[in-house]
Amino acid sequence: MSSSPEASPTSAFAGTCQVPVSRDNSSVDIPTPKLTLMTNGNGGLHSQNPLKSPTARRLANFSREGALVSAQKARNLSQSSGDRESVINGIQDNNKHNGIATSDDGINPLKRRSTDAGLDYPRRRATIACEICRSRKSRCDGTKPKCKLCTELGAECIYREPGIKLDAGDKLILEHLARIEGLLHSNLIGQTSSLALSTGSPSINGGTTISNDDILMKNGAYFGVMLPNSGLGTWTTPTNISTMPKIHTNAALHLLQWPLIQDLVSRPYDPQILLSLEMAREPLVLSKTPMLDLSNTSAYILSFFSRVNVWYACVNPFSWKAYYRVALSNGFRDGPESCIVLLVLALGQASASGSISRAPSNEDPPGLPYFASAWALLPGLMTRNSVLSAQCTVLASAYLFYLVRPLEAWTLLSSTSTKLQLLLNAPGRVPQPQIELSERVYWNALLFESDLLAELDLPHSGIVQYEEMVGLPGGFEDEGEESVGRDELWYFLAEIALRRLLNRVSQLIYSKDSMASTSSLEPVVAELDFQLSQWYDSLPLPLQFPFGRTPLADPVQTVLRLRYFACRTIIFRPYILAVLDNEQAAMDICVRENCRKCLEASIRQLEHITAHHAGHMPYLWQGALSIVSQTLLLMGASMSPSLSAILSNLVPHHEAIDQIINNVVVEIERYSHLAPSLSLAAEIIREAEMRRRSYLGGWTTSVQHAARKSPSLKGMDVLG
Repeated sequence: MSSSPEASPTSAFAGTCQVPVSRDNSSVDIPTPKLTLMTNGNGGLHSQNPLKSPTARRLANFSREGALVSAQKARNLSQSSGDRESVINGIQDNNKHNGIATSDDGINPLKRRSTDAGLDYPRRRATIACEICRSRKSRCDGTKPKCKLCTELGAECIYREPGIKLDAGDKLILEHLARIEGLLHSNLIGQTSSLALSTGSPSINGGTTISNDDILMKNGAYFGVMLPNSGLGTWTTPTNISTMPKIHTNAALHLLQWPLIQDLVSRPYDPQILLSLEMAREPLVLSKTPMLDLSNTSAYILSFFSRVNVWYACVNPFSWKAYYRVALSNGFRDGPESCIVLLVLALGQASASGSISRAPSNEDPPGLPYFASAWALLPGLMTRNSVLSAQCTVLASAYLFYLVRPLEAWTLLSSTSTKLQLLLNAPGRVPQPQIELSERVYWNALLFESDLLAELDLPHSGIVQYEEMVGLPGGFEDEGEESVGRDELWYFLAEIALRRLLNRVSQLIYSKDSMASTSSLEPVVAELDFQLSQWYDSLPLPLQFPFGRTPLADPVQTVLRLRYFACRTIIFRPYILAVLDNEQAAMDICVRENCRKCLEASIRQLEHITAHHAGHMPYLWQGALSIVSQTLLLMGASMSPSLSAILSNLVPHHEAIDQIINNVVVEIERYSHLAPSLSLAAEIIREAEMRRRSYLGGWTTSVQHAARKSPSLKGMDVLG
């Protein structure tokens, strides 16, 4: 049995599938989802909003300016180890010259623990260069309206205006994002399979590649930074590939159209069926006069700030007592403060009760009376366009996700999106004290929407247009009152970066404009896998989960590890399709190695199925569909001679795969009463497993043995 995963997650190209590097290649960068840590330094600009570390200042805080290091790294995304080392040394020397702190761990100071008593953001350097010169690291002559370089390139010359917040990593490589857009729209990636992804990125044969500058100058694929001007709630082609594409094939039920896997179901399923089922669902029934029990509110509040706010980070622990006093003074009957307090109590009680999949189905879900009281206040808040009203709808959406009501959650998120777009559409509409809160509400809404769009064909709200304008959270201000909990941002920032990477995967591999052949896919997959390794390296120490196979006690590490393997699976999944479509594809050593990585990541998600309970508060519905898709993948692989041989090297014995799949069938069966979409998912994999074992000729022995242990498989007939 092979070790899992590679010995070091930073070895993006470990294994037999080595991709040579050409330093002379000119090509396109994909922004790396890098979260960078900065510590105190002489002359640093002191932050008024220091982050509270999850381990009592064991770590310094994430810094927006810290992503400058990431931007430089993104220019050399996939160089060989020698090239990458020289780049890192160059960055460190440059950092020392500019007074930027570095660590003994090279370019990744996140792996160092800070012992400083205070936290400082690094000094901002004067902004005089235009965006094009800044992204190319070229000296800008500052000529307005157009500098010399932009004049020569024929590019739009944009100077950064004071006060505009930037997503530092992506802003500094805006030109490269535009280049990728040009490539996608002109299908150049598919037409030029030798095109590498970044300067120094691995090419397929190490030969000379086509110059992106020449290609894109001919196609006029340079874009400038522009504020959204297409109106609210509209979908325009984004200038950023870190967004969900309008059309993609990444959803779980798309696997039912794959060879062999499609034989595991008795009838074809339209991928839209999940949305249809949720639309036809009975509405949520709430009491109009809920009975509120306020005797245990302290415990629910503590539970919220210790178990819930870590996922969403959108309730200020410093201002909580002021909110509670306002809510208490009006009897929880009016105002956004009352709504927020009631939703916190609902989520707090829910989090204290464990996974809703194990709650008695004949009883009301935990927290429902508090939610019903908050729901009665929402109509008055839906018409308010304020940050607090948007916070209310985001928290209400969070509880609806807990109830496994994805479509109702999306309806509230649409209202949130409209409010945020109105607030962000002009400077000064968000009061200064609420800017930090508005950023957190924004990212929650965007993360929620991206998760839903990954599985359901829903209208895009248009909120993604503001992504480059909204800064990353930097810490709530201490308002002088005793905090009721820690302001933990670690998971939230890590999830933002990972969700953006997942969106890139959908854009570059699963969108309608993505490449079709494995040869054109190889550099893209290598780059995305490298970025996933970089994401892991950027996690602060308390979040860096071990890669061992044993379950973890920390729920945050557990969820991040599951999300990591889910991302890795979908990065390499097209190679499984290539082999299912044509067994001869497995003769290619690179295809075979990438299939191994995909199947290994799938097994790692499924081998301890109850570990997913750690993420049931925010991710039960999304996680369940992810489980179903990985299970279908394993089923199809077990029916392929080439892929089953790979599987046999990943598990201790042949029956291990049967047991893993059976455990999934039992687990998803326990979710089926929570939503009609999950009920269908349970039905699909139950039928698929019967057909798979019948196909493999093992029904008499293995299925009957499993049926004796599994109530979900009892009484089933063999399907021909």
